[in-house]
Amino acid sequence: MNDAGAGAVEGKGGAVLWWPRRRSVVLDVCLAVVSALECVLMAPSFAATVGLPVAPVAVAAVLGGSVLVLRRRWPIAVVLVAVALLPAQMGLLLVVVGLYTLTVADVPRRVIALLTAMLSFGGCLVLYLAVLEEQSRVEQPLPTWFALLIVLTFGVVHVVAPVLVGMYVRARRRLVESLRERADGLERELSLLAERAEERAEWARREERTRIARDMHDVVAHRVSLMVVHSAAIQAVAPKDPEKAARNAALVGEMGRQALTELRTMLGVLRTDDRPEAERPDPALRLAEIASARTAAPAEEDRDGPRLAGLADLVGQSRQTGMAVDFQEEGERRRYTAPVERTVYRVVQEALTNVHKHAGGATTLVRLARREEEVAVLVQNDPPPGAEAGPGASLPSGGNGLLGMRERVTALGGGFVSGPTDRGGFRVSAVIPDREEAA
Repeated sequence: MNDAGAGAVEGKGGAVLWWPRRRSVVLDVCLAVVSALECVLMAPSFAATVGLPVAPVAVAAVLGGSVLVLRRRWPIAVVLVAVALLPAQMGLLLVVVGLYTLTVADVPRRVIALLTAMLSFGGCLVLYLAVLEEQSRVEQPLPTWFALLIVLTFGVVHVVAPVLVGMYVRARRRLVESLRERADGLERELSLLAERAEERAEWARREERTRIARDMHDVVAHRVSLMVVHSAAIQAVAPKDPEKAARNAALVGEMGRQALTELRTMLGVLRTDDRPEAERPDPALRLAEIASARTAAPAEEDRDGPRLAGLADLVGQSRQTGMAVDFQEEGERRRYTAPVERTVYRVVQEALTNVHKHAGGATTLVRLARREEEVAVLVQNDPPPGAEAGPGASLPSGGNGLLGMRERVTALGGGFVSGPTDRGGFRVSAVIPDREEAA
């Protein structure tokens, strides 16, 4: 707040009436006392010149000089009083301090220019008349040009100097206020950025949880479903054919080892951090780093994960459980990007798992179509034989398989369709574009 714009609230933040601080009261009172003394000292000379009693002139001088105490509240009134005291050659301090306060205050520039011009002209005129009177009393008066130079110099300097100082202080205060506003704005922006960073971390945490849950479902549901089917088959054939039961038991062990290997791989990605414990980031930031790393470059599991070439083995595992699976391939063999091939593999894996769960013993068709810019896959099963549904038909389901497949396919810009067929079976179909250059 500038000198003239101080509020009139008493006691708030040390403010008293229109003064912003208590020390401002002391300063203005001291200036008013000095100004009143100056005017009183000039009062006898003016009273003798105009032929008036000294007492009333001294009282008027005290009142005029004391107006300086109101400079922060009414700076224009202070300057007008200074203009009125010019003919009496009083109020030099009133002129200087009044003009400074007027320039610093939020007063229009036209008003400042007008009052400055009035004081300059009036001061020069009064001083010139005083010089003429003084020159008439001496034997060798000064040259006229020199007298005019003295008058103009003194009359302009004592008016322009406080105006220039006030303009400098006013510009500096505005600069400080603008810098303070800019700092406040930057602080608000930093706070918004911090909030957005927290939101991004929360979003990354949710996305990573969803991805981990989807991967865990793909690995665990398929492997464990096959293990359950094989264990049921072992129970059924163990009394009749111990050798076949032993082979099925070996398959169950192999599937269990594969499931554990994939689980360790996924958990290792989350746990790997070579930094000391004190330097490790917050788990939310760790999830954000993992998500950004997945966006910036292919992840390790994308490069070494399942590919289309592994579909034959995947189908073979289902055949070993006794499921009748027909695997058909169309189109020329070609390589697609790792996310595309991995998604196709997971779709077939989850679809076969659903057949094991809900349609055990049903004939299933797996069709893979390789095209130039996309890959399509179809997994369709017939209705299961009523009395031959097998032990896999009673497997529990969490209801997340189809949702996970749809999320994987749509994340790559593909289309996903699933639903029952006219014959009573179920169909899962996906078409995934290969929009990036194949690896």
